[in-house]
Amino acid sequence: MSHPRVAHVGIAVTDLDAATEAYRALLGHPEHDRETVEEQGVEVVHFEAGDAMLELLQPTRPDSPVGRFLQKRGEGIHHVAVWVDDLRAELARLGALGVTLIDKVPRVGAGGHLVAFVHPRSTRGVLVELTEKRKDPAP
Repeated sequence: MSHPRVAHVGIAVTDLDAATEAYRALLGHPEHDRETVEEQGVEVVHFEAGDAMLELLQPTRPDSPVGRFLQKRGEGIHHVAVWVDDLRAELARLGALGVTLIDKVPRVGAGGHLVAFVHPRSTRGVLVELTEKRKDPAP
């Protein structure tokens, strides 16, 4: 296994437009992209931040994972995502080690990448997203 690299830090927000303006000012450059991920019930804005991204997440419905997070904890860091070369193999490896996985099979996330989440009880309270880059060119 290669060493994972940080892909992005996900930040849950209640007002995506206001948060986008704040991060534009903070970082001194416009957002990289904006999209809605229906399956996860979020609208997402990415900002480049060196070799990684900052990912602002606003729920599109209150029963989504980010919606529930905001209701329980308020705005702030939601997850840390790391790139992995082979997500299925990584899930199998972690499962064999007894790591608690939220997703036992990959699903499609932002940017069309495959993603799966590791439960915070296995990572000292931090939700970790494992991300495999999409192999086909973006449409």
